[in-house]
Amino acid sequence: MRFLTLRRILPFAILLLGLGAFFALGLNRHLSLQSLSRNEAEITSWVAAHRVLAMLTFFAAHTTVVAFSLPAGVAMTAASGFLFGVWQGAILSMTGTTTGSIILFFAARSAFYDFFRARAGAAIARLEQGVRRDGVSYLVFLRVVPGFPGWVVTIVTALLGMRPIVFIAGTVIGILPGSFVFAGIGADFGVLFRSGETPDLGAIFQARTLLPMLGLGVLALLPVLYRRWQHRS
Repeated sequence: MRFLTLRRILPFAILLLGLGAFFALGLNRHLSLQSLSRNEAEITSWVAAHRVLAMLTFFAAHTTVVAFSLPAGVAMTAASGFLFGVWQGAILSMTGTTTGSIILFFAARSAFYDFFRARAGAAIARLEQGVRRDGVSYLVFLRVVPGFPGWVVTIVTALLGMRPIVFIAGTVIGILPGSFVFAGIGADFGVLFRSGETPDLGAIFQARTLLPMLGLGVLALLPVLYRRWQHRS
């Protein structure tokens, strides 16, 4: 248990406590599309009057959401398109997601990597070898395809020893398509808000959105599949 020292665990413990406080204080009621809809006029007016400050505030909020594993990442990305437009919103969202993921990656790596390695078996060792060899392909696939929680992907890659530069590159490439797709969906929220409707993010899982992203995910795995085919041949 010498690996689990306070210095190592503290960053991850802070993130975990933040997640608990988020729900205990009921902040999940405010960080939602419903809240954005209710306060649309005030928020958009403030963003228009203080655009640079609004962008910095949004970046800090999105970074916090991802680092603390709060269940609002997709809603934040969609809101970025509504507040700042598709291009600026997607870039802001990508930057916040990447920064928050890096914070969580290093917190999990510091807290549990050595402990995990000391108790890992042969199967885990093989997984670790695969991650080190084809890490970018695997990570891009997991980031591109909806359905894999981002915080789970981040923690697992940290425990499997993915190199930080590979993690950052794979994260940026993997979240690029989704950032523009979700920001594009959010850019149309104004029409729904003015008609009194609440946006439905279920559109993300419609075939016209999901199939292209699945295709990109499979494309990311082609180098791995080709290498395995060569090895068997």
